[in-house]
Amino acid sequence: MDSVFHIYLFVVTLWTLLRCNKSHSSFSKPAPNWEGTAVIDGEFKELKLSDYKGKYLVFFFYPLDFTFVCPTEIIAFSDRVHEFQAINTEVVACSVDSQFTHLAWINTPRKQGGLGPMKIPLLSDLTHQISKDYGVYLEDQGHTLRGLFIIDGKGILRQITMNDLPVGRSVDETLRLVQAFQYTDKHGEVCPAGWKPGSDTVSFKRMFLKFKHFSFLGIN
Repeated sequence: MDSVFHIYLFVVTLWTLLRCNKSHSSFSKPAPNWEGTAVIDGEFKELKLSDYKGKYLVFFFYPLDFTFVCPTEIIAFSDRVHEFQAINTEVVACSVDSQFTHLAWINTPRKQGGLGPMKIPLLSDLTHQISKDYGVYLEDQGHTLRGLFIIDGKGILRQITMNDLPVGRSVDETLRLVQAFQYTDKHGEVCPAGWKPGSDTVSFKRMFLKFKHFSFLGIN
């Protein structure tokens, strides 16, 4: 029985490693480049990652249009996008659906299961290449996990949130994370768990001065 369990663990670990190796996304490295057709203000427009140079970008994937959890996430981000824009941040949603399906969903009233007017772009990844580059594509199901990526103004990937299909993501937490990364960019300090604007941060200089009397630091 133990040997079967160990074989199972080996297979799961190997699958995870192979999946990670397929992804081109790595922390503190340039985010995988992308470009494609998006629905913006009810029209088809070409969109690419470099359009957001100099701004933070919240780039999130959702499984499919005309589903159940997905509209709650997309509408929540769209309705509060002004809070992100106020801190020089934009939001883009992406799925493997075509731009035509995106538009049909937007044009469907919310009371009938649609999105209604959107304040954020919906990007089409019909070839699945963007999803694969970001490591969120489920080969056996033909759509993606709920992956969310925070990319800074230099195009560097700073944060990844990955949810399985049944559970949506938090706008509040995403906003907090962007604010925290922007704070560290500006002040060079680090943010402890649960940090929010106005809360205490950790300064390496203050920590150094506080503990300089400890001999294990080699300081007299």
